[in-house]
Amino acid sequence: EEALLEQHLQKPSPDPPPVQLIVQFLEQASKPSVNEQNQVQPPPDNKRNRILKLLALKVAAHLKWDLDVLEKSLSVPVLNMLLNELLCISKVPPGTKHVDVDLSSLPPTTAMAILLYNRWAIRTIVQSSFPVKQAKPGPPQLNVMNQMQQEKELTENILKVLKEQAADSILVLEGALKLNKDLYVHTIRTLDLLAMEPGMVNGETESSTAGLKISAEEIQCQVCYDLGAIYFQQGATNAAVHENAKEKFFKTKELIAKNGSSSLHFTIDEERLAGYCQACGVLTSSSDDASQQATPYSQIHSCMKSGNYQDLVKIFLEDNLTLSLPVQFRQSVLRELFQKAQQGNDALDEVCFKVCVCNTVCDVLQGRTIDIQFCQLFLKPSKEKIDFLLEVCSRSINLDNTTEALKRKMASFLKNLCLGLEDLQLVFMISSHELFIKLLKDDERKLLIDQMRKRSPRINLCTKPVTSFYDIPASASVNIGQLEHQLILSVDPWRIRQILIELHGMTSERQFWTVSNKWEVPNVYGNVILGIKDNLTRDLVYILMAKGLHCCAIKDFVHAKQLFAACLELVTEFSPKLRQVMLNEMLLLDIYTHEAGAGVSGERPPSDLISRVRGYLEMRVPDIPLRQVIAEECVAFLLNWCENEYLTMQVPLPLVQTNPYVKLGQLLAATCKELPGPKESRRTAKDLWEVVVQICSVSNQHKRGNDGRVSLIKHRESTLGIMYRSELLSFIKKLREPLVLTTILSLFVKLHNVREDIVNDIAAEHISIWPSSIPNLQSVDFEAVAVTVKELVSYALTINANNHFWLIIQADIYFATNQYSAALHYYLQAGAVCSDFFNKMVPPDVYTDQVIKRMIKCCSLLNCHTQVAILCQFLREVDYKTAFKALQEQNSHDAMDSYYEYIWDVTILEYLTYLHHKRGETDKRQIAIKAIGQTELNASNPEEVLQLAAQRRKKKFLQAMAKLYF
Repeated sequence: EEALLEQHLQKPSPDPPPVQLIVQFLEQASKPSVNEQNQVQPPPDNKRNRILKLLALKVAAHLKWDLDVLEKSLSVPVLNMLLNELLCISKVPPGTKHVDVDLSSLPPTTAMAILLYNRWAIRTIVQSSFPVKQAKPGPPQLNVMNQMQQEKELTENILKVLKEQAADSILVLEGALKLNKDLYVHTIRTLDLLAMEPGMVNGETESSTAGLKISAEEIQCQVCYDLGAIYFQQGATNAAVHENAKEKFFKTKELIAKNGSSSLHFTIDEERLAGYCQACGVLTSSSDDASQQATPYSQIHSCMKSGNYQDLVKIFLEDNLTLSLPVQFRQSVLRELFQKAQQGNDALDEVCFKVCVCNTVCDVLQGRTIDIQFCQLFLKPSKEKIDFLLEVCSRSINLDNTTEALKRKMASFLKNLCLGLEDLQLVFMISSHELFIKLLKDDERKLLIDQMRKRSPRINLCTKPVTSFYDIPASASVNIGQLEHQLILSVDPWRIRQILIELHGMTSERQFWTVSNKWEVPNVYGNVILGIKDNLTRDLVYILMAKGLHCCAIKDFVHAKQLFAACLELVTEFSPKLRQVMLNEMLLLDIYTHEAGAGVSGERPPSDLISRVRGYLEMRVPDIPLRQVIAEECVAFLLNWCENEYLTMQVPLPLVQTNPYVKLGQLLAATCKELPGPKESRRTAKDLWEVVVQICSVSNQHKRGNDGRVSLIKHRESTLGIMYRSELLSFIKKLREPLVLTTILSLFVKLHNVREDIVNDIAAEHISIWPSSIPNLQSVDFEAVAVTVKELVSYALTINANNHFWLIIQADIYFATNQYSAALHYYLQAGAVCSDFFNKMVPPDVYTDQVIKRMIKCCSLLNCHTQVAILCQFLREVDYKTAFKALQEQNSHDAMDSYYEYIWDVTILEYLTYLHHKRGETDKRQIAIKAIGQTELNASNPEEVLQLAAQRRKKKFLQAMAKLYF
């Protein structure tokens, strides 16, 4: 068995070693024996059983005693048996209270065994307090049921003991926090040594070097987390304990930030830890106490949270002397500041620079390379930046007490900084500073002055020079590089033209449109532009168009218009083809400008723009390179502004036949136009249906394989339709008109519902206008249709998050994919948006019987059975059978009797009274009786009073549900 275990553990496999081996070994070792009189005896303490227990311990040692792995795979009784064996083999006297043992006086492996057991005890108590979803029982098998019942009873008995000893376990773990020394945990090797005969062991297992080393900080981090969890659980009955939980969780975060989130020997669920910390912040006072402010980590966290960046910089400056903050932590703070600055907070630019300077000086003193971020921030140095840099350098080094090595590192940094600066006034600021003079010797300063003089004969470091750009000579290659740099950065068309003239005057061998790989022009345009013979004109046209398209992409429409206008003026002189290209691009730019500006507030576009859009669609100029996106945007523009009459009646027929977007736009416009009409007039809806079905169809091909069999190949992006499905989806995501979006969305929902294997239909507005069947059902790629429906409804909700029909579609999608909590969220949101958060009655076309039944099923599958009973009242005919069956369930995850005030159906309340009386639940029976006794529920009341009582309870219940699921 030992050989088999070694072979299994050494086998290369992507899966972890089966923890179930532990179960097998321990089950065999704990099997009771039967004597000659057929009497059951406890398992004998023989060599075989000792070897089996040792094998189980070896598997756990191979897993490095990772409680996360062991708890996921082993039951409480098995893990209890395993850890008790560990205590036994680690020479912990049986029956000894762990709280009475001095951990510091024990061998490291013995102390670690006690810690492992008590950590598991605490974790098991916490885990037992969480609700567990009951597994659906399979076919009843007597032996399996007996085994499960025995294991359940054994688990409950162990939990009872652990809870009684919880206070002792907490004291043991609190004592472990004071150890502050490394411990060791048993490995396969140390277990083998312990299993030897006593005469063969030389005491190595009790030394400080035996086993797997667990550092003190790792132990503290894990113990703090486990203590925080038990304190948080106890806080449910004692609010003051939450302060202890908060202290432990924040200590855990601090240790993770200091040591890194990944470690060999323990894992912390950081998302769960963040949730605990947030909960503790809510449950305890928000004021920061002195203990949290005692460490630099908590001070920095507080500064970042409150926006006190002046103190943040001060902390970094002070730490440049102590060097207590890890470099990874410094970099993470700087990254967070950069992210906030990029989100539009310009005031943070200066803070980013100051923190970056502190980090750079810290890197210099510790011998690390200078970060690229510092070089980028120092591209445009100023007097203020140099002043701060010199202040940081001065405060980061104590010249009286520091080593020569640190002095040389700082001197080298300042010297290289001088050599890299072009502004001589800034060079003088550094070279005349007290720190610079003290760090560099006379001969080094003289050598530096000579190097600066070689770069420019006009430099004199003893006086403050007055220089200009033209005083510094430079080679032709430097000038070309500087001009190319300016060419890349400039968006002024006349400056771009001037730079290109200068560059072409310096060299005629370069193609300057290739200077930046970010300059991209569509291939249909690039072939025409690169055919221009004059090099200067070619470069200018290409760069103006590339920069203009880039500005369009980043929504810088002002500069884009200037660049396109200059390009149009240039090409008008020599190329009618490029002139039309630029007119088309300026039309697209005007569409973008209006949609991002006045169009957002609903202002209609000027008639001139609509005329230009129509003119583009009707254009018949031959040999003009066209971008498909312009036609796409033009059709979307007309649909968004309800130009349905033009698209339906006035678009030339050849254009419909040649441009797929125009054809699709015409069918959409005609369908939307006919929606209020009679069903017989919806022929265009059928045409649109057929076009979309063809786009979503897959082309099948047969291929003969090597074995001679014929296999079927499906091509997802079929060329059967007028466009690809991805192109259709891209086009739809340009639409904003609610009626058009509702129409196309209902089409895809109907197409999704047509499939034969569909279990749960999705509801949608206007769904009845589409055909109910497809001749060739196998040709449709329903998987792609389902993905498209999800993407479309998500996009539609970004346009209008309060459209209740779209919210119902989203809820139905979640319902169909078994995501019941999310489905309830959207069902409730749909009702809330059309009823002023349920203060008015939800329209019956929103909460139909189908929607209510689906909400009932969601609640049932979430084990919220009282909610099920209440929702059964919402149906046109109350579903008493489902309500009664739900109320019979005793394992309910909702608020149960606190929901009785929302029940208005007297029959359900009477059944509840009977049920609680039968079960002997007196308190709950009294709550049900109190609900029945309300005068407004008296059956003798007028119908209006009864309706008002029902409506009031509906409102309160739905509002309570919304608070629960939103």
